[in-house]
Amino acid sequence: MSAIETGNKGEARWSEVIGSAAIRATGFFCFWLVLTRGDPGDLGPGLIAAAAATWASLRLFPADQWGFRPIKLAGFVLHFLLQSIVAGADVALRALHPRLPLQPGFVAYQAQLPPGTKRNMFCAIMSLMPGTLPCGTSCDGDLAIHCLDVTQPVVEQLSVEEALCIAALGGANSDV
Repeated sequence: MSAIETGNKGEARWSEVIGSAAIRATGFFCFWLVLTRGDPGDLGPGLIAAAAATWASLRLFPADQWGFRPIKLAGFVLHFLLQSIVAGADVALRALHPRLPLQPGFVAYQAQLPPGTKRNMFCAIMSLMPGTLPCGTSCDGDLAIHCLDVTQPVVEQLSVEEALCIAALGGANSDV
């Protein structure tokens, strides 16, 4: 019996795999419809492409890795967009106004997410935020974050962003 059939702790159950596959396949097929503008002649190839994309995504990101929560993800996306606008305006003001301080440097951030896919996703999201850029991991496992102003509460802001990311994409369990 496979781990999927037995439902062992830490492994996906069939219901999780089927649910995840259905959501992914629907998303991929809808994306196909958008690309082809719903042309009826492209429905057959779209179903094949959606099936192949679903299979590949389940192999690359197994169902047990993500605790996808659509409503929390939508809230996280809205929060991210708002924060991007506010941070972008702050960076622009600091760059263009000679009296506003810029004190670039590095801060260490102790992430709650273990090394792996979820932490990489968080770092990718963090790199899109104006004024912060993850640059690697220190010897003690902390993330080295370059920021434009080390006097700002960067670590506290990152902690809030990580908590929202965990809530939207799933818990901080190991995903190596």
